[in-house]
Amino acid sequence: MAGLLSGALVLTIAATASATWPPSKGSQGNTKQSGSSNAGTLVSRVTYSGSVRSSGSGTAVQPVTDWTPPACWYEPRSVAEFKDYVETMYTDTINTPGQANYAKAAVGQFRDIYKDGKYKNYNEDKADEGNWWVAVQNPDRMNDPASWECSDLPFWVANNNDPGVPQAVTPKILAEAAYDAIQLPGTKVTLAPATVTKVNLATWAWLDKAEFKKVSVTASLNVGGLNIQATTTATPVSLKLEPGTSDAETYPASGVCTLNADDSIGEPYAEGKAHQTPPCGIKYLHSSGTGSYQLKATVTWQINWSGTGGAGGNLPAGTFGTTQDVKVQEVQAVNR
Repeated sequence: MAGLLSGALVLTIAATASATWPPSKGSQGNTKQSGSSNAGTLVSRVTYSGSVRSSGSGTAVQPVTDWTPPACWYEPRSVAEFKDYVETMYTDTINTPGQANYAKAAVGQFRDIYKDGKYKNYNEDKADEGNWWVAVQNPDRMNDPASWECSDLPFWVANNNDPGVPQAVTPKILAEAAYDAIQLPGTKVTLAPATVTKVNLATWAWLDKAEFKKVSVTASLNVGGLNIQATTTATPVSLKLEPGTSDAETYPASGVCTLNADDSIGEPYAEGKAHQTPPCGIKYLHSSGTGSYQLKATVTWQINWSGTGGAGGNLPAGTFGTTQDVKVQEVQAVNR
């Protein structure tokens, strides 16, 4: 039954346990109890603001280590909201035509735990003394096996008590969720020459300062008496150029162009610099023929966060890259 119910009820992100509770002195307890506007559904109540990418867009920043943002966590719910959820789910399941008997039995057993079993009437007589904590999943990571690690059935936690599970939501977990939600700018670099370059000609490369700057996402949770938030900020620190062919040279030789003192990357080409070596760029040694080379540009971002109660720190650096076509032609000589 636990497996079936966790599959039906587990819902949104995992991390480490907080050392103290409430997390970073976020407020908890003594809040008005009210029903959910999403009766019958139990979803994460975390909200995001700032440079937020579209859910499921597949353009998330990629950590440079094997660390991944959390796939699930636990959030609090008021007594009224949790009761509304369970009763609606029970009624809908029982009354659905053709519903399998095992599903009806499972949802009935689940309801009994909180209505007439281990708990009585959803702890309504203790509504001001605590909250129900429920598992939620990251919508972008529903197919990740890690999203099932938060498999505990909903459990009761008295106000200001540690929920006792390592994935209980904290400002750090919110920061890690915001990491996964950041929308970074595309990494198309500006080139000079712009559309077609020549063999053995140094091609200058740079990023638009107006576009490549710090971006932030704030994740907030205000539910069940818990009011916490965290802001995660990504700062560009370097650009890596991969020409798309071994018949090329990069400037610098490593292909990694680091951040300048004015927070720019690379240097725009200007008239009179044709015979200079670009601080960031490429020189192709052979023509691309009738096709193009696939230049890959990858930006590395330094990522840090700050949150409720002065919490904060660094998260693993991330990368985001795209490719663009570069056409390379032979220099045409004219004989007279």
